[in-house]
Amino acid sequence: MESQKPARKDSKETKTPVFVKYIGLSFQLFGIIGAGTFLGWWIQSKSEMKFPIWLLLCCFASIAIAFYQLWNMLKQDE
Repeated sequence: MESQKPARKDSKETKTPVFVKYIGLSFQLFGIIGAGTFLGWWIQSKSEMKFPIWLLLCCFASIAIAFYQLWNMLKQDE
């Protein structure tokens, strides 16, 4: 007699919990916004301008990129 292989578990049982995905996404968003803000701060400190235009531009651009990343991840869930 041949030994039978155990039945595979359903994909629902082995699926990663949803909250783990969103915890990872929150770290991605934090990293994107933090890196953009740091880049803006660094450029601003090198340019020696009085108005923090580079800081604002990089900060808002990184927020836009982070929301775009969030939008793409939420679209994949559908």
